[in-house]
Amino acid sequence: MFAVLKTGGKQYKVQAGDVLRVEKLAADAGEKIQFNDVLMVGGENTVVGAPFVEGAAVQADVIDQIKGEKLIKFVKRRRKHSSKRTVGHRQKLTLVRITDILASGADKSGVKAAIGSGSVSAPAAAAPAKPAKAAKKAAAPAAAADDLTAITGVGPAAAKKLADAGITSYAQLAAVDVESFDAVKVKPEWVAQAADLAK
Repeated sequence: MFAVLKTGGKQYKVQAGDVLRVEKLAADAGEKIQFNDVLMVGGENTVVGAPFVEGAAVQADVIDQIKGEKLIKFVKRRRKHSSKRTVGHRQKLTLVRITDILASGADKSGVKAAIGSGSVSAPAAAAPAKPAKAAKKAAAPAAAADDLTAITGVGPAAAKKLADAGITSYAQLAAVDVESFDAVKVKPEWVAQAADLAK
């Protein structure tokens, strides 16, 4: 039985007993982890996911946290007053041994999910749901507001200034006293048209 799993932006075809070098995972040596992003499970019955196979997982033991080979990046600019730059890099990797391939029942296994060291965990990613509810509540009163740009002479900029001053409906604009209202320069024609539209 084999599986194709995805981790660290790469795909690996694995079998039980394989040793892999994957992008650094947030796990210590000796820990048991589970890869839940399985793209395909093969064997007697091949199952291809869309994009992932539901309920499938690959379990592995973390052997060690290692570094990859040293890569040298060398830049040289030719000609007069040229420059050279050398930069080295060693990628942080995790060495894992595949222990088991689960075709189903991955959510009931109780094994820690394999999470990359730079990725966000699921609870933190789900946190921004609250502001969306607040945005829906704020959008409800805005939906009840009238379109002030329907009045001749009121453009988007003037409508925004009126909204900032608290005037969002025709009735509110019709009740404005042109001479005493200081927030926006309101023309008498706007008030007359707003009174007609409010009826």
